[in-house]
Amino acid sequence: METIVASIWSSFRRVPPAAIPAMMDCILAATAVSPSSLFSDLANEFPNLIKVIEQESEMVESEWRNCVLTYVAALSHFLKKSGTHHMHTFVWKVWIPLLKLTHTFDYELFNEVTSLFLDVIIGTDSWEVLEETVVPLMLRSIGQSMGVLKNAELAIYNWSDHTIFEGSIDKELSSKSFDNSRRKLTEKYIPTDFSVSNSYDFPLSMSCNTLTLTLDAALRNKHEGVVPGSTSTNGSQAILFAGNMLWDLCNLSLQMLSQSFEHRSSAIKFLLPFIFKSFVYNHSFQVAAPGTPRVLTRKEFFMKIWNCCKLLFSLGSLERRDAYDILSLYLSSSSTDEPEDVSGREEINELKSDQGFWDEIKRGLLDKENSVRKHSLYILKTTLTLSNEGKCFSGVLEEVADESGSESRMIGKKGRWADKEAQSLGVGKICNQNESNFTGWHRWEAFFFLYEMLEEYGTHLVEAAWNHQIMLWLRSLFSSESSINSVNEELYRNQMGTADQIFQWLAILWERGFCHDNPQVRCLVMQSFLAVEWENYGGCLKLVPKDFIIGPLIRGLNDPVHHKEFGVKEVYSSSIIKAAARFMCQYASYMKERQHVSFLIDLSSVPKSHSFGRAGLICLVECIASAACGNSRHNYHDINEFIHATDGILVESAPNSCQIDRADLLDVLRFVLECGKQHFNPKYRLRVCEKILAAAASMMTGSDVPLEILFHFISGVPREYTDHGGSLRYAVQKWLRGPNMQLLKAIDGFPSNFISNQHPLDSSLFTYDDEELEAWGSEAKRWARVLFLVAEGREHFDPVLKFIQDQGDEVCKQKNYSELVAVKFLILISSLVEELQVIQERTAICRVTKKMDRELVRSLVDNPSFTEESIIFDKFAVVLFSFLEELVSFAKLSCSVFWSGVITEDMMLPSSIRGKLGGPSQRRLSSSLCTSVVEAITCIKTLAYVMRWCEQFRTDVLTNSAQTFLWKFCWKTITTPAPKSEVEAEICLASYEACAYALKDLGFVFSPLSLNLVTSTNKSFPSETDGKSMLDVFVSAFIYNIDNVIDGGQLARTRRAVLINSKWSCLESLLSLPNYALRNGVHRITCKSFFSDTTVTRIFGDLVGSLENAGEVSILPMLRSVRFIMELFHSKEMDLSISSSSGVTIEMMWLLVRSSWILHINCNKRRVAPIAALLSSLLHYSVFGQGHMHESNNVPGPLKWFVEKILEEGTKSPRTIRLAALHLCGLWLAYPNTLKYYIKELKLLTFYGSVAFDEDFEAELAENCDARTEISVLSRSLDPELVDVFINTELYARVSVAVLFSKLADMAGLEESTNRKEENISIIASGKMFLLELLDCVVNDKDLSKELYKKYSAIHRRKVRAWQMICSLSRFVDLSIVEQVTSCLHTSIYRNNLPSVRQYLETFAIYIYLKFPSLVDQQLVPVLRNYEMRPQALSSYVFIAANVILHAKNETQFGHLDELLPPIVPLMTSHHHTLRGFTQILVYQVLQKLLDSNSSAASMSLERRCFMDLRYYLAHNSDCARLRSSMESYLDAFDPVKSVSPAGIFTNRVEEDEFECVPTTLMDRVINFLNDTREDLRSSMAKDAAAIKNESIRIDGSPKSSKILNSNGEQSVGQLDKELLYDFQRKITFSKNERQDSASTVLLDKRTPYESVLDMSNEDQLIDKLLHSGGMIADKLKGTRQQIILVASLIDRIPNLAGLARTCEVFRSAGLAIANKNILTDKQFQLISVTAEKWVPVLEVPVESMKVFLEKKKHEGFAILGLEQTANSIPLDRYNFPTKTVLVVGREKEGIPVEIIHMLDACIEIPQLGVVRSLNVHVSGAIALWEYTRQQRML
Repeated sequence: METIVASIWSSFRRVPPAAIPAMMDCILAATAVSPSSLFSDLANEFPNLIKVIEQESEMVESEWRNCVLTYVAALSHFLKKSGTHHMHTFVWKVWIPLLKLTHTFDYELFNEVTSLFLDVIIGTDSWEVLEETVVPLMLRSIGQSMGVLKNAELAIYNWSDHTIFEGSIDKELSSKSFDNSRRKLTEKYIPTDFSVSNSYDFPLSMSCNTLTLTLDAALRNKHEGVVPGSTSTNGSQAILFAGNMLWDLCNLSLQMLSQSFEHRSSAIKFLLPFIFKSFVYNHSFQVAAPGTPRVLTRKEFFMKIWNCCKLLFSLGSLERRDAYDILSLYLSSSSTDEPEDVSGREEINELKSDQGFWDEIKRGLLDKENSVRKHSLYILKTTLTLSNEGKCFSGVLEEVADESGSESRMIGKKGRWADKEAQSLGVGKICNQNESNFTGWHRWEAFFFLYEMLEEYGTHLVEAAWNHQIMLWLRSLFSSESSINSVNEELYRNQMGTADQIFQWLAILWERGFCHDNPQVRCLVMQSFLAVEWENYGGCLKLVPKDFIIGPLIRGLNDPVHHKEFGVKEVYSSSIIKAAARFMCQYASYMKERQHVSFLIDLSSVPKSHSFGRAGLICLVECIASAACGNSRHNYHDINEFIHATDGILVESAPNSCQIDRADLLDVLRFVLECGKQHFNPKYRLRVCEKILAAAASMMTGSDVPLEILFHFISGVPREYTDHGGSLRYAVQKWLRGPNMQLLKAIDGFPSNFISNQHPLDSSLFTYDDEELEAWGSEAKRWARVLFLVAEGREHFDPVLKFIQDQGDEVCKQKNYSELVAVKFLILISSLVEELQVIQERTAICRVTKKMDRELVRSLVDNPSFTEESIIFDKFAVVLFSFLEELVSFAKLSCSVFWSGVITEDMMLPSSIRGKLGGPSQRRLSSSLCTSVVEAITCIKTLAYVMRWCEQFRTDVLTNSAQTFLWKFCWKTITTPAPKSEVEAEICLASYEACAYALKDLGFVFSPLSLNLVTSTNKSFPSETDGKSMLDVFVSAFIYNIDNVIDGGQLARTRRAVLINSKWSCLESLLSLPNYALRNGVHRITCKSFFSDTTVTRIFGDLVGSLENAGEVSILPMLRSVRFIMELFHSKEMDLSISSSSGVTIEMMWLLVRSSWILHINCNKRRVAPIAALLSSLLHYSVFGQGHMHESNNVPGPLKWFVEKILEEGTKSPRTIRLAALHLCGLWLAYPNTLKYYIKELKLLTFYGSVAFDEDFEAELAENCDARTEISVLSRSLDPELVDVFINTELYARVSVAVLFSKLADMAGLEESTNRKEENISIIASGKMFLLELLDCVVNDKDLSKELYKKYSAIHRRKVRAWQMICSLSRFVDLSIVEQVTSCLHTSIYRNNLPSVRQYLETFAIYIYLKFPSLVDQQLVPVLRNYEMRPQALSSYVFIAANVILHAKNETQFGHLDELLPPIVPLMTSHHHTLRGFTQILVYQVLQKLLDSNSSAASMSLERRCFMDLRYYLAHNSDCARLRSSMESYLDAFDPVKSVSPAGIFTNRVEEDEFECVPTTLMDRVINFLNDTREDLRSSMAKDAAAIKNESIRIDGSPKSSKILNSNGEQSVGQLDKELLYDFQRKITFSKNERQDSASTVLLDKRTPYESVLDMSNEDQLIDKLLHSGGMIADKLKGTRQQIILVASLIDRIPNLAGLARTCEVFRSAGLAIANKNILTDKQFQLISVTAEKWVPVLEVPVESMKVFLEKKKHEGFAILGLEQTANSIPLDRYNFPTKTVLVVGREKEGIPVEIIHMLDACIEIPQLGVVRSLNVHVSGAIALWEYTRQQRML
């Protein structure tokens, strides 16, 4: 026996499994050994098999797989022979351990082993073995992976340990009994030394796969008729087993779907397909569970599955995708049902009755994942039982076709193309059918067609059919309802029966188009939607879902691809925006009032959930305005139109029922306004505000909404638009005032409501802090702003003034009023004064700049700001002064908290700030004490405001008491002892905050009287007669005491930062006192004695030491303090009476610039105000004129070091370098002796040209008062009228430098003598140095000396900038440098340069030769006689010479004429057409001006008569006249002197071409004219050539000439014109390709089409020579080269062309046609083609000549094919290529143009199975060439 087993064992590696049964039968027959014995012996050898596999690692995979399979096959064969009593042994001893081993290696082996085992089960009908072993094991393994040990729903846990087939079902099999049974079986059948089988936890996928294979085996073994419960037949056991197992798997699947991703994937991949397959023919199964017989039906299981899917839909994206997979699986299995089956339809009908199903399908169709969209579409199609392949209508529909009606609706050729395209794709016949027959089935077909068009087909099909089909669908919506033609019509009408439902599905199509991956498709769908003329479709528009409008449409309009023209020339609109506005206006016109308001609220709320780009936000506000304003007024473009539009759209007051809705609407409109502020361009923001205000004015009046909402809305409008001079002021006032000024009444009542609002019963217990004060202050400021907008005359302010006057005395005296009322009253007063100050400032600016619209000014004659402003201001001053004394008394009482001294210990802090470090609004004080402190600060602030206003407008009254109190308060504050606790420190901090407010306004009103008050009220102040600095004591005490508080350690860190900010604010106010005093009448000498040198030096050191660590709030006060210190030093240095003052030393400046630079680079935000303050403080006029500050011993000084740093940093920050240029140019003009130190920096400013547009620059100037103030402090612009235009452009720095040197040239008096010789010498030397530096750059610099560069490139820009500056420096050329200058000039002229650069060289040369006429004969004449020079250079010299003649002075003009005209005249005969035409224009101009016509011909010399005739010819020749007519204005306007001035260089800014301010040159005009003429000539010659060719074809008369071979080699006769018109492949791509063709003519080939035809003929002769020559080489080539020509003229990418050349050479093509053969010399082409272009004939066929080439080849017998995806394209593998073939490949993106497709005999396409619908053109061409080659090789 051992020998037999060993022999069998050794044969397992060599014998295939299929031969095992026969071999085993032979062994059994030869040895007479029983199968049972052999089985036992082989089973005992299983451990040896494991060892062999583990030890023999070098065993080939196929060997051990074969070994395992043959081993199992042998055991299976013996099992079949011996019976089932060894089945348990096989399972436990072999099969299960083997599965544990094989699953880690090979799933295929696993399946084969399992199949062998299941074949034994089927053959022996041993299902009870699986019931006892395999199924429990696998179910338990899956259950354990889910954490489920026992489930009552699992039938396997209700099976007994006796088999179900024995009928004994008494004992349940629990988890514990199952484990015991498994342990017993393991001990019985498995050896103790065998460790592989000790664990029975199988992988999830293996368990599921085993169960599904087992179920499939049981189902395959059943009979046709299922008799549940019967055990009489052989198949009944399998049926019972399958039913119970199916029950388990169904329940298990439902559980797994709710588990992890791995469990769901396993259920979807393994279990559900077999479960659904089980229900295909058996819709119900009986489960033989003990005691509880059950019936499992397909319907019941599917509804559970659907509920599970609904749960998955509500989860994440992965779960949703799995739910779609499940539904697809079910529907794909149910689609195989028999047609007469009704059960499946009932399940689908129940599914369709669930609205959740349709909602999920709609969401799936719009999902971002392509797989989800495909699943959704498949589910929808299957649910509706529509065939995926059905693309035709029934014959009934064809019979009712109305051809005449259809034809009448087609407009032009495009309509016919769209009609045919739609018909070829399946639903196009809806355009030919009666509208009454457009049923639900047709609509579903149309929906699927359009959806699949978006998903699958190319752009050309969308362009061809989309708009057409949508229009036809809309046209059919309101047709009469057709009768149901079939029983199934109701099925197809489901969810497509009503107009509302139809529009929901249309919305899905539109939304899918809006978010398509292809931007061109998105544009087409959006244009199609907005182009619908809804008025032609009845009330169709109101059926468009509102959710679609608010969501997908608005989000789609936010796509930048729809707004390509947006922002061009600062026009913030586009065609799509206008169309969207029209649509929204029409859509809103169908709504009722409440519905209309609700819609506007939803529309305006979209920005809260979605971010919008610039174009998207403008589109949104246009839509809001259009929906609100109505159809007639939605499209106004400027403010005047807006003002006139509001005249008719102001609505009456709304009823109370709508006021809440209108308040909500105004609130969301305010949010849209806030969104517009994110974009800082002023014109853009104005557009947003215009539209939002128009919407608000259309929907409500100012009195319709609560004041709080209205105030918030107005606060959202930028002040620059509503203040004096604002473009929206009149419109806002008109809206707010309304017809009856109703709003004014509510505004007048605001003050009383404000101070009494939320008044507590016990006001003594009411506390407040800074946050509440800030909120009250914001509310009061908003009220004050609206008040001055609404009030129209002085009488309108009377109620407010009366309230202030009545309440002022009582509130300040606290008569019957609480502290809360007093504080609110003070806030109200301070807000009014602040608004008055803003109005005063804005009015002054408006009057100075005169920027207001004249019409607006005329309309506002009654406005108080223009006619009564002084009266109004004075009235407010009178009222405020009336209670000023009481206010002072109240302030004294309130400020007692600062120095009462009662608080000695820290008090309990509020819980809201306990443990925190503090902050600006978190005072570390008790609530009651915080209230008192805040009240005192408010009181001081209000008192200072009132005092300043009264002092300014009431000169007849005195504010001595207020000033005295405030000075005493400040002195008492700074002399208070240092605090000893945190509470005292906090109170001290608050007093310094109040002191900052007081000092700011005290400085503003500082006057001689104020000075006397200061010195008289406090003996500590020295008087003017003491000879001491009057403010030294004050400032010294202030610095000493506040530093003690800061360094005392009592304050938290953040609170200490607040005190530091107050310190610098107070110090700024103190240092500004001399300036205010001087302005207000204090004697200059007195002002100089305010501070001593010691004090100023000490303050300077303190500032320098603190700059590095300055906070953002302290930057401006500190830098301003530095500026005041510099002024003080300068004033003392200039005062001869103060001999000890040394001013600012170089060491001090080094400390200052370094610490300031650290401050600058640490500042993250580049705000205008800090940058300007930094420049004005450090580059101060007092030190800039000192040479050692710039350079000393060739070492940069502090100022030069700082300038280098700021300009280097400015290259990254446009606003920094522009502000630096503004300030530096002013300083250089004031101190020209410093220019010599900054030649490098001047050159940097010259070449600077960042094209970044600083949008928020103007907005920051408009909104930020500090920015405006600091800009005004900088050195003034040299020429505001010229320079300020460019302040926010890349040209500003260059223009400033050019104007600087122009001004310096005027100062130096280069034309006249002057007394400032030393300064003039310095100016001239600096100008010449800078000029020579630039000339050296343009000649020797690596980039600037290049002759080959691209237009508009960086090199081109730098060249233009350099020569613009050289022209502006031309006035500095004198005899000492003229030779050097002209040498560089001639070098540059000789080089190749673009006309935009060359014009500046010519202008500079003309100015030089006019200034130095002696150089004309020396230099210019010899150059003109050098006729071997480049034509471009000769053209320049001709222009120079002609203008030298024309603009020379009278005494030298005719001398120049004699010298220069003779060498110019021969150039009129030049072979170079541009030079020839250029010379003719200039010669005519010279002769016309200087040649006298009055002399008689007889008295003229020969030369004169020749010139006369020449002039006559040039004057009367039509071509010369046409050329000259477009140039004369240019030549007449040319002024060589003005052209070198900044105004002449930089004011020729053309809107269409804003490239560096370069105007169109004369040479450009000549070239354009000649090119246009040449194009006309080419077109004429092409027409003549075509006419000649057509004539020769007609003369020939041969029948063959009119026959064309089709793809089958047959001939078809037709007229060429009609074929081109009607017989086409349907691809519609119109104007774009036509434009590209015309453009490609210029790019690819400058020859005429006629020349191209001749060249092609020559190239065809070359091919003919290669193919048909009688020589041996030609015969050989002909025999080996295939007759296919690849036309690639439409391709422009070099890698694709090179790859096609290589492919053509590999397949021996007859030729490759490309657009331009020059590409063959490109290095990239040669690198990829690998010399292929040397071996394959390459033809040059330009794009415009392709039609001629293809026609020629067609008449030569070639079939013209195109590789393109169209509706009628033939798959590549189904097309039989003719031998003679021309294959056209299209452009990389657009494909083959329509006009070429019409000429093709057929279109072929490459079959594709993937998602991406296109291949690279090189790959496609290679595949097509191989298919042609393959077919030819088979012939």
